[in-house]
Amino acid sequence: MADLNLQEIHDALVSIAHEAGRMILSANPTDIDQGTKLNSVDIVTETDKAVEDLVSSKLRALYPTFAFMGEETYKPGNKIGPEPTFVVDPIDGTTNFVHGFPEACISLGLAVDRRPAVGVVYNPYQDKLYSAVRGRGAFQTVGQVWGLEGGRGRVSRLPLARNPAPLAGLDASLVAVEWGSSRDDANYELKTAVFKRLAAAKPQGGAMVHSLRSLGSAALNLCAVAAGQVDCYWEGGCWVWDVCAGWAILAEAGGIMASGNPGTWEPAIDERKYLAVRGAPSGQKELVQEFWGVIGEGRMDYSS
Repeated sequence: MADLNLQEIHDALVSIAHEAGRMILSANPTDIDQGTKLNSVDIVTETDKAVEDLVSSKLRALYPTFAFMGEETYKPGNKIGPEPTFVVDPIDGTTNFVHGFPEACISLGLAVDRRPAVGVVYNPYQDKLYSAVRGRGAFQTVGQVWGLEGGRGRVSRLPLARNPAPLAGLDASLVAVEWGSSRDDANYELKTAVFKRLAAAKPQGGAMVHSLRSLGSAALNLCAVAAGQVDCYWEGGCWVWDVCAGWAILAEAGGIMASGNPGTWEPAIDERKYLAVRGAPSGQKELVQEFWGVIGEGRMDYSS
């Protein structure tokens, strides 16, 4: 990776993200064609496909030797390798997009040696950009960036708190979760059981977390953890394009990523089961272990 100019790649991804964001904003969800993949909540639109076409054409022109993995062009069985690979979700939060709910984004990541190296996540509805380069920190920019339309925007280093508080346990935590699109299998039964145990009062055997949150986008959930606005995020069933960019941002903000199943501290980039914890001076590993205790003997399985 020493011969890669990661900052240059980051800057290119930011520019592409803003162009793609304008495409997303120009679409009227009520007028666009949409279909489904797995079921009625696994939605794909013509805008998803058009944005991925835009991103892939620009990245292939700039970096023709890099591999590319995008949600809309993924073929079952494709694996991410050690070579530099752009990992792209054209619209993460498509369900939000079609409903006009302003929590959707474009997620652009670069993986090298199967590890996130650069991440750019842009929510055009809020003109909010999260970005990171390995070894150089993570940032949130609100408003126009780098002279676009004459303004630079407000740039903040992540996490947003100057002195992040220690993690004090699940009963002092705000936890992000998602229902996912598969809702008729053992994974769904485990998820809903864990949701209940997280929220339940302690006399009923629960962890009594402050509350559960679902932004409807894995990338934005990870960015919320990186920003320190959410303490942790538990997920199963998402894909590498959902997490690559957000993971890069999380890591540069001092957060950690463990497996969503108990026992593995360093999950693979494409494991599809994750537990993200915000940066903190203490308590990260203790929170992971406490969360794994809530999961108990259950295991999510997304091998098929």
